[in-house]
Amino acid sequence: MCQHRPPCPTSADLDREAAHVVAAYPGQGWSLLCNGVLLFEDTGELLPDGCVIAPHRPTDSYSLPSPRRVARLGAGVAALSVSAAI
Repeated sequence: MCQHRPPCPTSADLDREAAHVVAAYPGQGWSLLCNGVLLFEDTGELLPDGCVIAPHRPTDSYSLPSPRRVARLGAGVAALSVSAAI
């Protein structure tokens, strides 16, 4: 299916998501890659043979600190830097 040089990874390769996008529908949350893989916005995949790859984006295991917490941490680091320099 892919006619790129060098050829894109096949749908069986572990790096299959690196293939070129041939059709993108961001409003619907999916893209078709040149190797026949449907790649969904949540990082789930549907392979040409019908196999489903569950979403694998680490969204639940990481959360950003609040801006107020970042400001406090930044002020503490700055104070520590100044006192260490004295």
